[in-house]
Order: sequence, then structure tokens, then C-alpha cells
Amino acid sequence: MATESLEMNGDAVGETEVPLRGNRFRQRPINMNHYANKKSAAESMLDVALLMANAAQLKVVLEQGSDFTFYVPLITLLSVSLSLQIIVGILLIFIVKWNLNDQSTHYKLNILENLVTALVFIIVVINIFITAFGVQRPISRE
Repeated sequence: MATESLEMNGDAVGETEVPLRGNRFRQRPINMNHYANKKSAAESMLDVALLMANAAQLKVVLEQGSDFTFYVPLITLLSVSLSLQIIVGILLIFIVKWNLNDQSTHYKLNILENLVTALVFIIVVINIFITAFGVQRPISRE
């Protein structure tokens, strides 16, 4: 088998031959742009799922009304979480648009990736507090 190394720009040096059931075939080098785009798309889908869950929680809290013990804290936390998720989604769109192979964008991409990671961490912490305060469905009044 030939050895392969990846350059910083995502280009592979050499090719790897990987045996598969007795046959030999050449494996294409990893396309780092394609990998990064798939990773960002997966993050975006998770962000959309959390966005929908927070929107549903916000609806439940609003239905319960201001009589609910943690009404104001939950409205605040849910609003901040939803806002940060929208910001993360917009940042992920910008990250996907830039070419990883372009050396001039590496610095900006690194800053944006670090910012997105920090914001996602903050969103997770906020959602832990949302879960701790508890969002219950209102008791149906029949």
C-alpha cells in the first residue's frame, strides 16, 4: 500500500490503495471542502432541530401565562437561545460559502469556527437552565 499525506490545503499527496474483498482499487483523496461543507450542513440541521424545540417550548410557556413561577426567566432564556441559534445559523452559511483551499480565508474561517463553537457552547448551557426550570404543558381546563 502506498502512503498518503494531506497538505494543509486539503490536497492529498499520493494515492492510497485499499483492498476490498480481494480486489484492489484506488481511493480518492479526501476533499476537505466537501468534508467541511457536510460537517457544517450537519451542524445546521442540529441547529434547526434545537430551534424548533425551543420555539415549541416558548409556545408552551406563553400558553401557561404569567402565572407560571418561572415565566420571565424562561421567556428570557428561550429568547436568548433562539436569537443565538439564528446567529449561529447565519454564521454557518458564511462558513460554508468560503473555500477552504484559499489560504487567504483561513484566518477568517478559523475565527468564525471558534465563534460558532463558543456560541453553541453558550446555547447548550442556556438550554440546560431551560430544562432545569422545567417547561410543563398547561393543564387542560375542561
